[in-house]
Amino acid sequence: MANFSEKSMRFGAGIRSSATITPNNSTVIDPTRAILVDVAGNVKVTYVDGDTDVVALVAGVWHPMMVTVIWSTSTTATGIHAGY
Repeated sequence: MANFSEKSMRFGAGIRSSATITPNNSTVIDPTRAILVDVAGNVKVTYVDGDTDVVALVAGVWHPMMVTVIWSTSTTATGIHAGY
């Protein structure tokens, strides 16, 4: 996982790149700036501070959130993209 600073993760900086994410309960990804889904549904995430939550996301919108894990368990949304 890449090193990052809170200053570099300010949401105002915008998304510079994105990657398609396959949900996995044990894969730690680089901290995101936002998440986008192609098909609406629930997404279980672990935030950079370690808290875990299930969030309902609508399709086609970048949702600002800093996460490091996108779980397969409890995730029903599909076509998940991480914005960096």
